[in-house]
Amino acid sequence: MSAPAPQINITLGTAGHIDHGKTALVKALTGCETDRLREEKERGMSIELGFAPCTVAGAEVGIVDVPGHEHFIKTMVAGASGMDGVILVVAADDGIMPQTREHLDILTLLGMTHGLVALTKIDRVEADLLEMVQADLRSFLQGTFLAESPILPVSNVTGEGLGGFADALSDLIRSIKPRSVDSVFRLPLERAFSIKGYGTVVSGIPVSGMARLGDEVVLLPAGLEGRIKAIQVYGRDSDTVKAGQCAALNMRHWDHTAIERGNVLAAPGYFQPEEWCVCKLRLLPHERLVLKTGAELKFHTGTSEVVATVYLLRDGNLAAGAEDIVQVRFHDPVVVGPQDRFIIRSLTPVRTIGGGVIIEAVPRRLKRNRPGLLEEFAHQAAAVDSVPAFVEHCVQTAEHLAAGRDELCRRAKVQPGRLQPILDDLRQKGLILDLEGGLVVHRTTAEQAAERMTQTIAEHHRLSPQSPGMSREELGERLGWGKPLLDGLLGLALKAGQIVERAQRFAVRGHQEAFSDQESKLLEKVESLFAEKLFQPPDLDDVPVRVGSTPKEIGRVIRLLVEHDRLIRVADGLVFHKKAVERAREVVIEHFRTDSRLESVKFKYLIDTTRKYAIPLLDYLDRIGVTSRVGNTRFPGGSRNAGSRA
Repeated sequence: MSAPAPQINITLGTAGHIDHGKTALVKALTGCETDRLREEKERGMSIELGFAPCTVAGAEVGIVDVPGHEHFIKTMVAGASGMDGVILVVAADDGIMPQTREHLDILTLLGMTHGLVALTKIDRVEADLLEMVQADLRSFLQGTFLAESPILPVSNVTGEGLGGFADALSDLIRSIKPRSVDSVFRLPLERAFSIKGYGTVVSGIPVSGMARLGDEVVLLPAGLEGRIKAIQVYGRDSDTVKAGQCAALNMRHWDHTAIERGNVLAAPGYFQPEEWCVCKLRLLPHERLVLKTGAELKFHTGTSEVVATVYLLRDGNLAAGAEDIVQVRFHDPVVVGPQDRFIIRSLTPVRTIGGGVIIEAVPRRLKRNRPGLLEEFAHQAAAVDSVPAFVEHCVQTAEHLAAGRDELCRRAKVQPGRLQPILDDLRQKGLILDLEGGLVVHRTTAEQAAERMTQTIAEHHRLSPQSPGMSREELGERLGWGKPLLDGLLGLALKAGQIVERAQRFAVRGHQEAFSDQESKLLEKVESLFAEKLFQPPDLDDVPVRVGSTPKEIGRVIRLLVEHDRLIRVADGLVFHKKAVERAREVVIEHFRTDSRLESVKFKYLIDTTRKYAIPLLDYLDRIGVTSRVGNTRFPGGSRNAGSRA
């Protein structure tokens, strides 16, 4: 017995009007009867999707057979979403029919680029009529992706033309590049059923990535988690399933009755049911077709079909044949990802009116008057076709200016192993920069942030010319940035020389504090009060009376002295001169040279002060790492055993 043909992850599909011989052609090619339902066999009409393995050009691929009746267009769309190439089937005795046109429109909107045409039932027509139908077909296909594809006359009854058709099919397979499998696994489910002894089995064609036996997956939108117990690809047992392969997966302990077509099996942590998304939509050039904002319609993507509302992001309506970026709200949540294709159909009359590409899911309705909104999504729409370009876009448009690797993996739908070389390449090209905490920021974002930071500090200088600059905390609060982002961008701005740091304050380069003579004298007078008795500073409430000024003015002066690092606030309402803190530090260090312990009561005698001042000073020395406290005893700061000493 010869070994089975190697399997490649390509799926072909049929398309065309009802009763044009699609199912018979698949049976002639594969020997498989894809009409599995009794109703299908009794009526001689495909109702559900049929799947069959097909050995072509020495390799095994999948074929999905779709129903041709207009009532089952939603099923046809579900099947077409998994196709890599199409066999458009037209019966010679009927010619081009309504579903021939609609199926071709759907395939075009789904981005199909590979295919050929089977002209079936040639045994029913004379030679001159056959020639006429071929000419009509060639004219019909002009301007479509099938314009240069072969038109192959065949008879499923006599077998005429099937040899040449198989050769053309081999050429088609060789022209199709198998889908990439290095993205995140996602499988829109076509159906679920139960097999005695095995439990639940789900089937369909993965649109991205690959999964292995034993992998954890999640069923969406239910959020049910489980492990893959068994895999069959084209009806054969396999250890893996890849994007573009017709497959069945055994999820033993799930209830098959709770799983529906349109549910999605995916790698955990990357996808979730979405209510809103932004899309690039193209309307078909149907006569009198106009799409108004707020229109309700049927939205097909993957194997799902939901009612959705379309909101235009520009004023006016979208005309037939036009293309634009729109926002869509799903009436029931849908699992989608960037670059997914979709079809829209009107509710009444039910017909295909357009389709396009999903750019990205968004958390809420967008304000269409937001400056730069359309430009941003137009840039994203261009980037979504390339994973590296989309990763760069995700860095550039990160919600909090910079992004961590986990965030980028989730948003760009790439696994960590694939993300890292993309980031390395972007870094080498100078397009992204590394920040503390594992964050990355786009170069243009960093430049814009540095400009905003500089402007914020310059505004502070303008309002407070006496101030040496802004503290890290003030700057972070004013800009609304978290510490990792602020620290990272401050480091970049300091390195670039856009700002300078003095006494833990940040200022624009060249800034000089400006004081009037009166302000300078008042500053000196207040500072001298704190320098007179280093370890017994004046109460803040007494200072205005002693220098002859108002409490408000003295509050401003003390704040300036603290900013200039001439006074140090060790606690609320308690300020020491800088020399006092420096001297206290020297005293403590000198004490530790002969004694590893310092009791609080002894410290007040060492600096000749009272408990009122000694304890806050010690607490401050704890905070800056000079001492470590255990009970009422201090040990040298950073001592490894301080925390365990009695």
